[in-house]
Amino acid sequence: MKLFLGIDGGQSGTAALVGDETGRVLGHGEAGPCNHAAAGEGRAKLERAISDSVRWACAQAGLDPGAVEFEAACCGMSGGPDDKEAILAQLLRVRKLVVTTDMVVALAGATSNGQGIVVNAGTGSFALGRDERGRTARAGGWGHVIGDEGAAFDIARQAVRAALRMEEGWGPATALVPMLLEATGSRSANQLLHKLYTEEWPRARAARLAPLVDEAAAAGDAVAAAILNGAAQDLATLAGAVRGQLWKPGDVVEVAHIGGVFESRRVLERFRTLVELEAPNRSVAPRHSPAEGALREAWRAAGIDAWPE
Repeated sequence: MKLFLGIDGGQSGTAALVGDETGRVLGHGEAGPCNHAAAGEGRAKLERAISDSVRWACAQAGLDPGAVEFEAACCGMSGGPDDKEAILAQLLRVRKLVVTTDMVVALAGATSNGQGIVVNAGTGSFALGRDERGRTARAGGWGHVIGDEGAAFDIARQAVRAALRMEEGWGPATALVPMLLEATGSRSANQLLHKLYTEEWPRARAARLAPLVDEAAAAGDAVAAAILNGAAQDLATLAGAVRGQLWKPGDVVEVAHIGGVFESRRVLERFRTLVELEAPNRSVAPRHSPAEGALREAWRAAGIDAWPE
């Protein structure tokens, strides 16, 4: 039996899937994040996340992780593949190794045939497209300092800005202020601001404040609603930018959405409306996870056209 491996190595966690040549998923494993591979702690974290997720996937499949050899493996890595390929080659026993970005495996899993556009809005944001000729194009994915428009961190950052403006008297009143102060144990928006510059509040933790904006908007807060509407507009703009690079007007394009930001009903509904204004786009829910997309890319590397069951 030929075995295949798909890995989604992201900012929030790592997922591994083991499958066979018939398209069956045999085992699934999860571990911590692995988006950095710099010397020292970063490399150790990556090695641990890959090894642990693969070990758990093999265990579920009834395989010995120390003896298994994969026919092909695809690893979709947050932060890019360049500094990780050599490390992965040492960790995995595999005949054909494909190391690519998390965007590629997200697209491979999200749409019906691995073509179209995927917009990801989690801690960060990006859009990637692939057409019927295999050409790809992207938009966004610049990181939280320069970009990540519409992502959870960006939504939380704008909420804190709104709280600061209200406190300083140059912004409208918003229910976000007491909600943010309670969630962070802060006495003022200014104290909250300084907390977000400490190691105790890294980007991933700050991003978890984003659901408060959705809660405030659902309760009728106009400032929170405007933040979410703007996030949906930014994410739809990313999709439109990718479409314009790969397809002609009138081409039918499938646009999938993934990531925790789309758990907001307001963001999702507005995003889908804006995407489908550019006819004949079709906004669709993701069909498979990024880890399943990575497994499909492993099959593709071996010339097998299969979907995870």
